[in-house]
Amino acid sequence: MAFEIPPNGRDRNIGASPPAGDTPGGDRRGVTQSSIHLSDIRIALARKARAESVAVLNQILADTMTLRDLYKKHHWQASGPTFYLLHLLFDKHHGEQEDLVDAIAERIQTLGGVAIAMAADVAETTVIARPPRDREEPQMQLARLVDAHERVLYSVRAAARRAAELGDDGTNDLLVSDVIRTNEKQAWFVHEHLQGDRPSREQ
Repeated sequence: MAFEIPPNGRDRNIGASPPAGDTPGGDRRGVTQSSIHLSDIRIALARKARAESVAVLNQILADTMTLRDLYKKHHWQASGPTFYLLHLLFDKHHGEQEDLVDAIAERIQTLGGVAIAMAADVAETTVIARPPRDREEPQMQLARLVDAHERVLYSVRAAARRAAELGDDGTNDLLVSDVIRTNEKQAWFVHEHLQGDRPSREQ
């Protein structure tokens, strides 16, 4: 379908976009799959197992997207004597979290689910605390990241064990080999930057 654009770039007949179609009574034309329904896909995995994995993976996806964006916020807002080091570290970790986001979302789709995608939906779903809009000092940025990583790791470890119980080897492998290992390593790097301000236990 083509749209004609008037010379001045405006059309008085064009109004605001209609509300999203996921509300009761909303317009659902064009929807190919409801976000709460599972499509039939033959991958030798029971529907019940796929449904449970999709629900857990969407929670992990929302938390991973939030952690990814937290890294980008801190990358932009880094400050102080360690600015350059943290600026680069935060951007590197952001890129690695972005790779996880894509892998988790594709696993959800592979299982027949619908991956969470929009910022508003992510904000409603994530368990990671929302930071202020303000620019925070480096130690507060690092502390927020350590806390976020630990929250993600708690849920992912439980999800990996459950996926193994369900026989969902693909999800288990993704969570253990990629999500857990990436978050553990990033948490280690961030945690080491916090050590400078902490007195040794031997003192």
